[in-house]
Amino acid sequence: MTISSAPISVSMRDRVSTEEWEARVQLAACYRLVARYGMTDLIYNHITTRVPGEEGHLLINSYGMLYEETTASSLIKIDFDGHIIDNPGTGYGVNQAGYVIHGAVHQGRSDVTCVLHTHARASMAVSMMECGFLPLSQHAMRFYGHIGYHEYEGVALDLDERKRLVADLGEHNVLFLRNHGLLVCGRTIAEAFNIAYWVEMACKAQVDAMNAQTELHYPSEEVMKKTAYLYEPSTRRSYGEMEWAAMLRLLQREGINYAI
Repeated sequence: MTISSAPISVSMRDRVSTEEWEARVQLAACYRLVARYGMTDLIYNHITTRVPGEEGHLLINSYGMLYEETTASSLIKIDFDGHIIDNPGTGYGVNQAGYVIHGAVHQGRSDVTCVLHTHARASMAVSMMECGFLPLSQHAMRFYGHIGYHEYEGVALDLDERKRLVADLGEHNVLFLRNHGLLVCGRTIAEAFNIAYWVEMACKAQVDAMNAQTELHYPSEEVMKKTAYLYEPSTRRSYGEMEWAAMLRLLQREGINYAI
């Protein structure tokens, strides 16, 4: 296995394929947006994407950099087992929990391109609730019948946990890690960000509603199913692509330069 550790001053753009560079730019934008919307946890958590044309290789953040510092060139290339294939010379390595969780999902779900894991406040709160994620708001109903749960087993360092995590995820794109946080999957980076954003919004609404200590109103199951159907990507439009273009324009207007 050839491992590269070139100085970050060497242009990453010049030594990777056009497809990989685009994936790096999109993933760096996702890190910046997750920071922009307050879903970070200091230097922790991870967002990964497959490297186009390189089976078994992923891009992940440098463990030690804030999301708001992440750029296309600072991302580290690893394999499913966490071995570093290409370290751009940031001076940082990879968080073991990152490849334990993400490698498992990428291996178990060939349809998934991007995996996003957060410890955001509202979804972490919902992960602690016995009732779980409730289909109360329109934001929540879009995921009705498409939510998985995985019991907490401690800090995710045990490779044996991988098979249970993938089994609990099943065909869902949303998995609540009990007493821990949220994990979402997407066929694209845009889709993964879109799902994470709306799940977190729904969790905020649920926490607010439950905090009001009043009786909660549930729509009928028929309406819940109809709403979920109308939000499926194949029903109306691709999941997140329209919003993603707007999000990239937002970063551009704010002068956030992640494509370096």
